[in-house]
Amino acid sequence: MGADHSFARQLEGYRLATAEILYHLPDHPGLLQSYVWQDYDIAPKYPVLSRFLAFWTHELEGPIHSVRLAGKKLIGAAELRSVSEYGLN
Repeated sequence: MGADHSFARQLEGYRLATAEILYHLPDHPGLLQSYVWQDYDIAPKYPVLSRFLAFWTHELEGPIHSVRLAGKKLIGAAELRSVSEYGLN
């Protein structure tokens, strides 16, 4: 994902989402392992994360114990300024 694509997604309302997924090891169900997932997603439903968790549930052997989520909006409309404001056009 290039910088231009990331910027465009942020303008569309995506934010950087980070999830810590704790899951049971398939061979040792009493032990938990941590996996950190990060991608651009849309709050509050987080459809990209939801698809990833659905994939995990159906395709991977380690059952999910819990998911902690943090999201940060990196840019907003109030932070954008026209280039002409700076005399650069």
